[in-house]
Amino acid sequence: MPIDLNRIVPMTLADAPLPKAAPTEPTWQIKLLYDGQCPLCLREVNFLQKKDAGGRVAFVDIASDRYRPEDHGGVSYAAAMGRIHAVLPDGEIIQNVAVFRQVYAVLGMGWVYAPTAWPVIGPLVELLYSIWADWRLRLTGRPDLATLVAQRRERLACGLDDRCR
Repeated sequence: MPIDLNRIVPMTLADAPLPKAAPTEPTWQIKLLYDGQCPLCLREVNFLQKKDAGGRVAFVDIASDRYRPEDHGGVSYAAAMGRIHAVLPDGEIIQNVAVFRQVYAVLGMGWVYAPTAWPVIGPLVELLYSIWADWRLRLTGRPDLATLVAQRRERLACGLDDRCR
């Protein structure tokens, strides 16, 4: 049977099926969850970003309304605001001073935080970090954690297009 060339519909590149993308391994070695509204946190992040020429650290601003816990190990906004967290490529969540130790190690500066793994110094540094974390918002002139969580919830309920106005 002859082919009717008038019935053939040309296919454009846009119509072509997309090849299935193979799952890729992350290019980062650690995902650092940081508070982009904290001036002291931003100083540290800016310093680390300058040291990270190879993209080994993924920097995630939890203060952004686009932050979604499900994309970052399930770490809630409240948890991330209360203590620093990081996600490793295998999904493991680390927090507190271990985050700094790991980030600095990934960037080739592990010696800076190496003493925090020592028996006497480690617990002392953890205690100092815990005190800092508890007072961080107040010391930087920000509302308390409960207020920030409520404000975020309200903003997200309005949506990014600000439907509540």
